[in-house]
Amino acid sequence: MLRQRNTSSMVWSSGQRVPVTVTFLILVFVAVVLLFCHNGEIPSSSTGVIEQKWNSFESSVQLDPTVEFRNRTDVIWQVPDSPKAVLFLAHGCNGRAANFWDRSTKCPQCVGLPEERLIVLHALARKFAVVAVSSAGRCWSFGKERLLVGGIIKWWVKKQNLEKLPLVALGASSGGYFVSVLATDLKFSSIAIMIAEGMFDQIDITKDYPPTLFVHMPKDKARKQRIDDNLKVLREKGISFAEIKCLEFPLLPNLLADRIPGLDQTISAQLFHLFRDKGFIDKNGYMRNDGRALRWKEALREREIVLPDKRLSNHIQEELNLAFAYHEMTSLHSGQIFDWFESHLSRSRITLI
Repeated sequence: MLRQRNTSSMVWSSGQRVPVTVTFLILVFVAVVLLFCHNGEIPSSSTGVIEQKWNSFESSVQLDPTVEFRNRTDVIWQVPDSPKAVLFLAHGCNGRAANFWDRSTKCPQCVGLPEERLIVLHALARKFAVVAVSSAGRCWSFGKERLLVGGIIKWWVKKQNLEKLPLVALGASSGGYFVSVLATDLKFSSIAIMIAEGMFDQIDITKDYPPTLFVHMPKDKARKQRIDDNLKVLREKGISFAEIKCLEFPLLPNLLADRIPGLDQTISAQLFHLFRDKGFIDKNGYMRNDGRALRWKEALREREIVLPDKRLSNHIQEELNLAFAYHEMTSLHSGQIFDWFESHLSRSRITLI
C-alpha cells in the first residue's frame, strides 16, 4: 500500500476467506489506486483536519455533563435525546474522565482536551450515550479494577434505564489495553482500541469476543508489529476486525485555533511562526519530532507569547503530538470509528459475561 501523508486507511476483516475472483478484482482495484497515487492524486480519505473544528457541533449538540463520585472514582456522563447505544470511554495514562468534557459550572474540574471533547461531541451527535470513568492510579490496572469498572457501568446503565441498548467501548493507550480485557467481562457489541495493541496474549479469546477496531499510528513501528500479530490472532479465532492507520499532517497558522477552544487566530499564527523559526517544523509544516520532545514551552517564554490561559499548554501539547502521529488520542477518524460501531450494533442487553 502506498503511504501518503495526510491520509488514513481502513482495512476490514470478518475472519472469512475471500473467493479467488474477488481477490483478483481487489488486486486490480488496488493497482489502479496505486497508479493514480503515483500520478499525484491523493486517496479520498483524509484526516479531516481542516473541516473538523472545536465548534463544528455547536449548532447541533452541546457538552453538558453530569458528575458523580462512586467507588472512590469519578464517573462523568452525558445522554442525548433518544440514544441508540452506550459508549464507555477509557482514557490513557495520566488521563482522567474529566478530560472528555469542557470545564463548566457542572464540572469545574473538567479539562476539555481537544481530541477527547471532540470524540464525545461526535458520539452525542450520533446518538450515543457517553460514560467515562477515571482510573484509580496513573494508568489502568487489569485485576480488580476491571471488575469495579464493570460494576460501575452496570449500575449507571440501570440508573439511566438504558439496559436494552447495545454497549460499545473506546480506550486509548492504557485505556486500550483495559478495554481489550474488559471485553471478556462485559458484552460489548464492538470495541475500538486506540494507539494500543491490546492484551490478546494474556486473555482467553472466545467466539463471543466483540469485533475489534484498531486505531493506530504506524510511525510507532514496534506497536504496529504487535498489532499486526494480534490481527492474525483475531483472524484465526474468526473475530471480525478492522484497522485505521493515522498518519502525520502539517501544522497551519490557523490549526491550533481551529482545534482548541479559547485560543484565537492571532496566538495560533504566532505559535506557528515560532515553531517554524525554531525549526520545530519543516518547510512544509510537518513536525520534526514528537511534541513531548520539543522545548516549545521554553521557546514560548523566550518569544514572550502569553497564552490566554496557561492551562491551554496541555491542549497545544496534545495537538503537536497528534500532528507528529506517533502516540496520541485522536478524534480525526471519529466518523469511521462510529461507522464501525454502528455496523455492529445489536439489541442485546448489557450484562456481565
